Amino acid sequence: QVQLVESGGGLVQAGGSLRLSCAASERIFSLNNMGWHRQAPGKQRELVAYMTRGGSRNYVDSVKGRFTISRDNAKNTVYLQMNALKPEDTAVYYCRSWGVTGETWGQGTQVTVSS
Repeated sequence: QVQLVESGGGLVQAGGSLRLSCAASERIFSLNNMGWHRQAPGKQRELVAYMTRGGSRNYVDSVKGRFTISRDNAKNTVYLQMNALKPEDTAVYYCRSWGVTGETWGQGTQVTVSS
């Protein structure tokens, strides 16, 4: 069973930046898509950004131009660089892997953006 471990969350002021990391326990990037979801209090979980196993990147409109998803194959790690953060970006961010090896979620990391 693949395991995903997120890190990098925290408290930041509006306009600031954070980089989230998601370390996979196995080499899965050639087999699976990798994505970042977030869930704010009282709201449904939404897909924020994802990268296909072929390397294509997709973003929800609300983060386009501010967030960047990337991966380091040698480190089995996916990143979410978040710039120009807004209070509405406050949420628990989850890493997700889906594809040949099935579906796996990380435990989540809290991002809080103060105004």
